[in-house]
Amino acid sequence: MNLEIFSDLICPWCFIGKRRLDQALAVGDTAEGLNIIWRAYQLYPGIPYEGMARDEFMRLRFGSADVSKGRDQLRTEAARVGIELNSGARMPNTFKGHRLLHHARAAGVQHDLADALFVAYFEQGLDVGEDKVLLDAAESVGMPRQETADFLVSEAATDAVQAELTRAANVGVSGVPCFLFAGAFALPGAQEPEVIRQVIERAKTRLAESA
Repeated sequence: MNLEIFSDLICPWCFIGKRRLDQALAVGDTAEGLNIIWRAYQLYPGIPYEGMARDEFMRLRFGSADVSKGRDQLRTEAARVGIELNSGARMPNTFKGHRLLHHARAAGVQHDLADALFVAYFEQGLDVGEDKVLLDAAESVGMPRQETADFLVSEAATDAVQAELTRAANVGVSGVPCFLFAGAFALPGAQEPEVIRQVIERAKTRLAESA
């Protein structure tokens, strides 16, 4: 059964959702028969391709609004799954990162790369729009560095990622993370591990009944 995860690399709830999914998959045979596919979504497609300063982004998006309460809640939820948030100075455009994730699927390391990129951005404060950061993350999960570098400077997977962004809109994804089971059963948000596990089992049962 395909489990598609619509996500963005600069979405903290996507990182939390990924860790909660991993917790769910670690229970019994929950992971059996699942084919996990990461799909592209961009929360802020208007960010320049080269990225921008975080302070400038926050000023443009929130003005003088106090966002500390939401940030504190986020840190608490992140800590529950072992994430220590450490925001960097840059807000990247994530299109290139999504291209790299798409490329990683053929190598079978897409799920691991997603985690590596989340760690780089949210815990190490790095700019996941920079080639070096992307290359280091790819190499850490076993992808050949030079081959990956050649991929990044090409236009490969550009159309594929754009198609994923279009599909997200077509299937009704309006926020991330969003988990789509067998192309039919959607679970929005960073749900608790037990909720994710129950939905996985329910989707498996429905598919078996309809076979």
